[in-house]
Amino acid sequence: MAANKKSRKEKVIEVLNKARSMELFAIHQYMNQHYSLDDQDYGELAANMKLIAIDEMRHAENFAERIKQLGGEPTAQKDGSVKTGQTVPAIYEGDVDLEDNTIECYNQFIKVCEEEGDNVTARLFERIIDEEQAHLNYYENTAGHIKTLGDTYLAKIAGTPSDTGPSKGFVTGTGADA
Repeated sequence: MAANKKSRKEKVIEVLNKARSMELFAIHQYMNQHYSLDDQDYGELAANMKLIAIDEMRHAENFAERIKQLGGEPTAQKDGSVKTGQTVPAIYEGDVDLEDNTIECYNQFIKVCEEEGDNVTARLFERIIDEEQAHLNYYENTAGHIKTLGDTYLAKIAGTPSDTGPSKGFVTGTGADA
């Protein structure tokens, strides 16, 4: 019976580490985009990108904490290569795909957790999916505005501040203690 329980935990740790590597990639990608948007003087877009990256940092940490609770070792490897030098429209189109894929994967990971009898981890994925959905909605809306309004929309944002203040997240809007 103990071997069966160990095997079940290992399957959950495996999906948690896959999710963590996805989050680590998103952090790198979104921070690169934050710097790019800030350099182009699209402060409002840059600020939101940074806040979303901070949310992803919290997700990566949540997954690491759960992995440690289960007796595993959190991965430090990111899943994928960061795309640099993207146009503003390409940033948002790509991020829509990234968030949509993340939600799809996490829904599959919930099934693994449920099959292995780990409802705690399944609930963690459910909570994080809610936040990823908020990111997806923001990226879809922004991509839609850029597609529909183009340079008019971007001109409205040019010159806006990019300072996000203390460590907040996009979804929580609260400090790091949240």
